[in-house]
Amino acid sequence: MRLLHTMIRVGHLQRSIDFYVNVLGMTLLRQKDYPEGRFTLAFLGYGDEKENTAIELTHNWDTETYEQGTGFGHLAIEVDDVYRATNKIREQGGEIIRDAGPMNAGSTIIAFVKDPDGYEIELIGKKD
Repeated sequence: MRLLHTMIRVGHLQRSIDFYVNVLGMTLLRQKDYPEGRFTLAFLGYGDEKENTAIELTHNWDTETYEQGTGFGHLAIEVDDVYRATNKIREQGGEIIRDAGPMNAGSTIIAFVKDPDGYEIELIGKKD
């Protein structure tokens, strides 16, 4: 068994695709409209879905916003250098909600950013 993807609902599909591709460096792997259901699915990730987990962005054509709720925590992405990654994200207009630094009660370097729909993404420094 393996984890295939995580689905999140987004209000403006292209804005979200732009964020994940241009700010976080993912690739748009595939996208398909479902006119009868009035929704579009877009899958993004850092490599082929046969080998890597993806994010599924679901855009319901008649819904522009969603409540975040209290059950969902965050997505986590490993990066080579958290300080450099947050600087690049900030330069591209991304929202940093916790600057890079050691995690509370630990030494792992982390940071948090928000995507255009308010989903939190944790950046975690690569372990040697």
